[in-house]
Amino acid sequence: MTTPDGFALSVQTGGRPDDPTLLLLPGQANSHAWWDRVRPGFESRFRTVTFDYRGTGASRGPLDAWSTALFAADAAHVLVQLDVPTASVYGASMGGRVAQHLAAAHPHLVDHLVLACTSPGGPHARERGPDVRRALAVADPEARRETLHRLFYTHAWPHGPGASTLLGDPTMSRDEARAHLRASADHDAWDVLPGVSAPTLVLHGTDDLMVPADNADLIAQRVPDAVLRLHQGGRHGFFEEFAETVTPQVLSFLTQQDGART
Repeated sequence: MTTPDGFALSVQTGGRPDDPTLLLLPGQANSHAWWDRVRPGFESRFRTVTFDYRGTGASRGPLDAWSTALFAADAAHVLVQLDVPTASVYGASMGGRVAQHLAAAHPHLVDHLVLACTSPGGPHARERGPDVRRALAVADPEARRETLHRLFYTHAWPHGPGASTLLGDPTMSRDEARAHLRASADHDAWDVLPGVSAPTLVLHGTDDLMVPADNADLIAQRVPDAVLRLHQGGRHGFFEEFAETVTPQVLSFLTQQDGART
């Protein structure tokens, strides 16, 4: 699928084509593979849609000044091209930042919004601590991967870093990864969040050091009538590690809020 500015996006769908649509938006520097462990849990009720962000997966092209607002415009384009009149949207980490802009700029396309382990960005956001920033800035890619693994999962998680699809797309170039980092770091949806009209569920793990949980409260206060749910002990990948609890919560929100889907 080609965007209006000529960038070729790779789009994936799953589930039954006649079911309501759920758009899943992954984190920074990740492709649709981010959702591999979680996606099947939604496909009994929804047709799932993902796409690889610019610079990830099979969406490769010219490097430019990418932003969460641009990725949100790409998401809207995907829905329109798939003839989806309205969709539920579930964004995690940077995907939640993209989802904020999508819901604010294209309210007619978003009927329900779920924001997990994300931030409003800008000067109001609660940033990760200096120890975390230093650990993530190490040059050794294996050491950085181990750090990410500890930030995403608790010690009870039985899988090692090699089994995770949340720790970054290994096919990205250094420049592509830096462009994603800038897009996430420059995100600021503070002024547009009060204009989000879709019913919104905000989820976060209480032990998230990557994106501190205080950001969930900020978003929930900013988005009208948002519902806030914190997962005790969860880290940045809580939505995957505790999917047996979190996915039913999301499904309940997406289906019970709309009588036509119960």
